[in-house]
This record gives sequence, structure tokens and C-alpha cells, in this order.
Amino acid sequence: MALIVQKFGGSSVADAAKIRNVANIITRTYDAGNDVVVVLSAQGDTTDDLIEKANEINPNGSKREMDVLLSTGEQISIALAAMCIEKMGYPVISLTGWQVGMETSSDYSRARIRKVEGSRIRKELDKHRIVLVAGFQGINRYGDITTLGRGGSDTTAVALAVALKADLCQIYTDVDGVYTADPRLVPTAKKLDAITYDEMLELASLGAQVLHNRSVELAKRYQIELEVLSSFTGNPGTIVKEVVKMEKTFISGVAQDKKIARVVLVGLEDVPGMAYRVFSLLAKAKINVDVILQSIGRNNTKDITFTIPEGSKDLCQQILEENQETLRYHSMNVSTDVAKVSIVGAGMAENTGIAAAMFEALYNNQINIHMISTSEIKVSVLIDKADSEKAMRAIHDKFFD
Repeated sequence: MALIVQKFGGSSVADAAKIRNVANIITRTYDAGNDVVVVLSAQGDTTDDLIEKANEINPNGSKREMDVLLSTGEQISIALAAMCIEKMGYPVISLTGWQVGMETSSDYSRARIRKVEGSRIRKELDKHRIVLVAGFQGINRYGDITTLGRGGSDTTAVALAVALKADLCQIYTDVDGVYTADPRLVPTAKKLDAITYDEMLELASLGAQVLHNRSVELAKRYQIELEVLSSFTGNPGTIVKEVVKMEKTFISGVAQDKKIARVVLVGLEDVPGMAYRVFSLLAKAKINVDVILQSIGRNNTKDITFTIPEGSKDLCQQILEENQETLRYHSMNVSTDVAKVSIVGAGMAENTGIAAAMFEALYNNQINIHMISTSEIKVSVLIDKADSEKAMRAIHDKFFD
């Protein structure tokens, strides 16, 4: 008998028929003699609908009250799924984040998990019940409901798997597993049987939407084996683990991120500490900075170009404008007409010519590169947003055709 944690995303529980399908998957796992803990996301577009309702009442509602509101989406899912499983004749119970002891920080809308107490779940498992847990939510030290931000249900599932010492954590989604590229954009994309934590973490951070990077970080830290698979097909998925057999291409995938902004500060003084002054301001506002390029200007000046999440654009611009007198830059340009396209592969470090092949694919398709960023297992380029899908297909064909 194994303890298995399963997570089902919003598309998997979007309506009554899909909830029944999920209930069948859960009960089959239970019938195989396993203890089963299940994390559910909100149905379909429920979270977006709740945000829209909030904006109708108060577009500037506090993050605390937004967390109270948004947490209800997952509670609807677990209650409906529990009712379905009850009707099938199985012992089941649904629990919220606070009921399972999901203790978090107090950063409303983007809380971090501090601890999973978990005794309530263990008691319910001892009664041979299927346990359904609301994803995406927890409780802080003040007793307030918090939400975990984007990908929060993935993170909830892995955190429960860690706390309960689960044998496997299965992430059910609307695709068969992890592909070499988004199959909706690249028809020739191939499903991977396995991928390393590091590769998956890079892909998740670079725009691949199969798993959230926080969940992969947790799984890697505690060596929780993940399986990504479809809730609709029943096909074997992709295993995410520490070591996998290397492929001949040395590349595991191609990813894109269109939700970024490029910021250019022109005419900064060419003196020590200038980069620190700029980026410390953004760090205090918790704005994540990704690709950074510093170039020499004229008359003892320099330009700094960097990328940030598109959602942080307005705040970043406001902070830099408020501090223009202190930073003394000549001008600032902010653009969202860019995209980041990346290749990831654990075999890149020991094999030459990978980056050159990527650049050749872009050149052959007349796609201009604005910025380049590299690490041991990735190469990212900043290009025009209009070229991003063409770039993905060209790069994928270069390595996987």
C-alpha cells in the first residue's frame, strides 16, 4: 500500500462531467489499495470570475479581503468532488487549507508555506477516508486566510507530499505530460518520458505552464518524485526526478514567455554602485528582475537594460520615475512588445555548439536577437513578441526534427 498525493487543475474539474471523471481516477487509485490525498484547484475560470466580481465592487480592495474571496473557489471544488465520491459509495472528506494546518507567511496573495501540520489528514487516512484538500490556500499566524499566488495548488500538493512522506505526487493537467515545447504552438513537440528537477525548474521559470517553479523547487529539495499526466487520456505521463537518461539532442525543451517587459535606463553615471542603487529599489518592492545587460554610453555614462514580469511594469516605472533625481538617468523606455524564448537541457554544459545552433535557427528565419542570457543548462534570448511562436518552431525543428 502506498500513499499517493494527486492534484487536479481547474480544467480537470471545470464542470460536473469532468468532476465525475476525476472522481473515477481518485477511486481507482483508492481501490488499488492506496491511501489517497487529493488537492483540487478552482473550477475553470472561477478565480477570474471572482476577481471580476471584486472589481465591480472595489477595484482597490485589500489583498487580505481578496484572499478571503479567492480561496472560496477551491472550497467549491473540494465540496462538489466530495459529494460526487460520496454518491459512488466511498468514504471521503473535504478539508480547507486551515483545517489541514497549512501555515503560511502573511504576504497576502503570494504567501509562502512555512509548515504543514498535517495531523488532521493522518487521522482521516487512519479512518480509510479519501481526503480532498483545497489548494492554493493556507492560514497565517494571525489566523487569516492567505493564498499562495500563481501555481499555488501545485505547491500545495508537493508540500503535502513532503509533510506526509508520500510515495508519489501526481499532477493531473490537460496535457499528457511535459513536452519538448507547447504542443498547441509546436505541432511536432514530443512528450518526454522523464526530465530532471533542474530542467523542469528552468522550463517552469521560463514560461512553460505545466508545473509551477515553486512546486518543483520543493520537490527537488525533498526528493519527491513527481508525475505529470493527463486527467483525460489515461496515458502514462512524464516523471520528474533527480537523474534521467540523456537524450541525443542534449536539449529537453523550448519555452517562451510573452508576459514580460523590457526596461531601458539611458545615460546613468558610469560610477561604482549604480547598478546596486537601481536594483535595490526594485528588490525592496519585490520586483523580480531577470535578464540584465549593461552597455557603455557616452561621456562617462552607461545604459542598463533588464526584463521584469509584465505585471510589475507600472510599479517599476513609478519607482524609477520617483527616483530619477537620485539616479540621474537621462531617459527611460519601457516596452512589452518583447518575448523571451529559451532552450533547456542538462547536457548543454558538456556539449559545444548548442547556443550557435539556436542562433543559426533564428538567423535562418530572420529573427533579430535583442538580449542573450545563459547558464549551464539554458540559453535565453529576448526577441520581438511578434516573432516568438515562429522562433519556437524554428528552434524546435533545429534540435528535434
